[in-house]
Amino acid sequence: MIVEIECLPRPYGEPGAPYSFVEAAIRVIQESGLKYEVSALGTTFEGEPEEAWRVARAAHEACLAAGAESVLTIVKFSQSRMPNPPTMESLTAKFRQDGGAA
Repeated sequence: MIVEIECLPRPYGEPGAPYSFVEAAIRVIQESGLKYEVSALGTTFEGEPEEAWRVARAAHEACLAAGAESVLTIVKFSQSRMPNPPTMESLTAKFRQDGGAA
């Protein structure tokens, strides 16, 4: 399963650490052990469905646990039963500035 998640806490962070609540969500994904990529407007990760759902929820909840007053999370899930389902790499390699090198 491939997941794209964007957590929009209110506020984004604290004075002196303006994105700390967003970073709490990213930290959950980093610590999950799943393959991930952080981009300017969200984070994409991939893994088995049960783990992907768990990590998405945990990232959302991490914003609140870090001190956000509220959080709106936008999530896209892509799941396939095909024998060789698409991966983050297979979907994006030809568009990478480094020519697709991993």
